[in-house]
Amino acid sequence: MKKTRFNELHHKLGGKMIEFCGWEMPVEYSGIIPEHMAVRTKAGLFDVSHMGEVLVTGKDALAYVQWLTPNDVSKLVPGQVQYTALMTPESTFVDDMLVYAMGPEEYFLVVNAANDDKDFAWIAGHTKGFDVKVEHQSDAYSQLALQGPLAEAILQPLTDIDLASMKSFHWAKGRVAGKACLVSRTGYTGEDGFEIYTTDPEPQVIWTRLVETGTPRGLLPIGLGARDTLRLEAKLMLYGNDISDKTTVLEADLKWIVKLQKGDFLGKPVIEKQLAEGLKRKLVGFEMAEPGIARPHYPVYYKGQRVGDVASGTFSPLLKKAIGLVYLPIDGTAAGAEFEVEIRGKRTKARVITTPFYKRAKK
Repeated sequence: MKKTRFNELHHKLGGKMIEFCGWEMPVEYSGIIPEHMAVRTKAGLFDVSHMGEVLVTGKDALAYVQWLTPNDVSKLVPGQVQYTALMTPESTFVDDMLVYAMGPEEYFLVVNAANDDKDFAWIAGHTKGFDVKVEHQSDAYSQLALQGPLAEAILQPLTDIDLASMKSFHWAKGRVAGKACLVSRTGYTGEDGFEIYTTDPEPQVIWTRLVETGTPRGLLPIGLGARDTLRLEAKLMLYGNDISDKTTVLEADLKWIVKLQKGDFLGKPVIEKQLAEGLKRKLVGFEMAEPGIARPHYPVYYKGQRVGDVASGTFSPLLKKAIGLVYLPIDGTAAGAEFEVEIRGKRTKARVITTPFYKRAKK
């Protein structure tokens, strides 16, 4: 298994280590619920170094990234970040990802750990006709995520970057705990927070200083378990569960990242066809109407017919109820519509509700 540069620290902190996408990663330290609530109420620190990074440079970098993705990269100026998808010609997902605008001919792509090598192969395989250079830089980077309402207060004393002036989905370069870093106001929890990238050979210094500064304020180290419950409450997608190469961007309820007016891009004809003809199914949020927790891959029935499986499902530590995401036939996607989830052999009632399940209050 691969190990991040923080692996020894995870063991020292008592992290329960598991295999995840070929990496040895902590699933929890003090428990999923206390870790989850720490992020919602104070702050949490995640090792996300298993994520993938790809640098695209060259004269045609903008046109190339525009071709690969449905969102409008031309709207970005250096210093901004955009959520988008890596598309197939069928308008399904190779992956979802963040695009960092570094310069007029330079874009930094951050992809999921599970798809790192596959994504790079896809990206590198679609350069024909574009004057670009793509570099797989995942091994060079360590990445931390500091998330929660106290994230700015914890990070600011350790960096020369003016965090108060950094808007959401923006980034800046500076030093954190003396190490050269790129810091962005992004995350995967639904909370305010930052993601910190560094190529320094000793990034452990950053983790240690953040823990020293944050622990008195209630910061906890966070594992993969709470990362999943946090992202689901905020309805943030997980590749392999909620989106895949079998689901289109419109079916996944991500129309907001589709900008048809920008010109041609992979998958656009399928999107236009689906818009003209209407969708047959769509991803929706639900809550259980009867006792039980709907886990991923549990069978789903609508009007008595098997229509698929639960995409994501868990017990929400914040909302104190079982929630999830599921693809349903389009006539069953309105809020209040009922269906059934088979839990340990018993069909159990669930109902569609509006999402996100949790949304952070604006300051």
